[in-house]
Parts: sequence; structure tokens; C-alpha cells
Amino acid sequence: MKEIMQYINRDSFLHSMNPLSKIAAVTGIIILSVFTTDSTVLGLLVLGIFLASLKAGLHQELLRQLKLLVFLSVTLILLTIFTLKSGETIGYLIPAGTLTAGGLVPVTTGALDFGTVLSLRFFAMLFAFQLLVVTTKPSDLMKALLEIRIPVDYVLMFVIALRFIPSLQVEGQRIHEAQLARGYNPGKGISGKIRSVKPILVPL
Repeated sequence: MKEIMQYINRDSFLHSMNPLSKIAAVTGIIILSVFTTDSTVLGLLVLGIFLASLKAGLHQELLRQLKLLVFLSVTLILLTIFTLKSGETIGYLIPAGTLTAGGLVPVTTGALDFGTVLSLRFFAMLFAFQLLVVTTKPSDLMKALLEIRIPVDYVLMFVIALRFIPSLQVEGQRIHEAQLARGYNPGKGISGKIRSVKPILVPL
């Protein structure tokens, strides 16, 4: 199992960029993502980040997070469908004739648009942050953060937290494998993926 959020020693244009430039670019992407409500702009932003990773040969690192982001996107869109009723109704989550004659939980254009915007924001921010981490040595990243006057305590906490991500990933995988060895069968599909997280959070 390849560890995530780990520096990858490679010769690419992203690796050769100044860490301060990459930090500024990621900050700009995050600010643009937060303040932009146009899904087209956000989609182009995500596409641009992915093309940059493709040129640097790091697209596989982003694709490995795709399952998590798709699951998050579906969750966000469903949440907005349940909570936001603006715009035109284009259908129902529970079709007419299933439980009632008129259908339940209307799906509106406003909910779909807002859910899509939220999803693309997460795509852009996570992809940009991941490229920053995998293309910048931890020592260089620490020096760059100190140069922009980030307090040393916060810098140390940030770097240590990054080092814990792969450790938590490996530990979670070990727990999952141990539960499978004891006969636990989470099943397949989306429901299986959800149930497979349960023994990691609450070991049997």
C-alpha cells in the first residue's frame, strides 16, 4: 500500500518551483475556491490542477483520492437536496408512486448547483494541497513557512501532522486486515465501503 501525503522525489517542474511560490499558488486556489460560486470556473480550476499534475507525472497521486472525493461529493449533493429547495424542481429523490402519489424529496436546480459547487471546492483545495505536499521536501516547506512569519509552534504542528497521515493510513489498513482475518465481511459496493470503516473506528 502506497502511503499518501508523502514527499515524492522526482524531477518535475513542480518540484523545481520555489516553495513560497507553491504556497502562494495554493493559497490563491483556496481563496478563489471559497469566494467563487460559479461551477464552471471551479471546474476549469480543477481541470487546470489536474493537467498540471499530469504534466508533472503526479496524476496518479490525485486519482488515488478520487473515491473519497466522489463519496464526499455524493454526500454533499444529497445534503443540499434535503436542505435546499431553491430553483426549479426537476424530479424527486423518491419517485412518484413509490410511497406517495406525488413523490418525496424534490430535487431542485438550486440544490444541484450548490452541491456541485461545494464538491468542486473540495476537489480544487485537496488536489492543490496534495500537490504542494508531494512536491516539496518537509524541510523546504518548513523553511518557507518560517520565511513568511508563521510562528514556529504552528509550523512544527503542521509538519508533524503531515507525518501522522501516512501512519494513520497504515494503522487503519492493519486494523481492517485484522478484522478480515477474523471473518468480518463488510460486503461489496458503497454499503460495503461504509461498513468497512466501522471496525476501524470501533474494533470488534
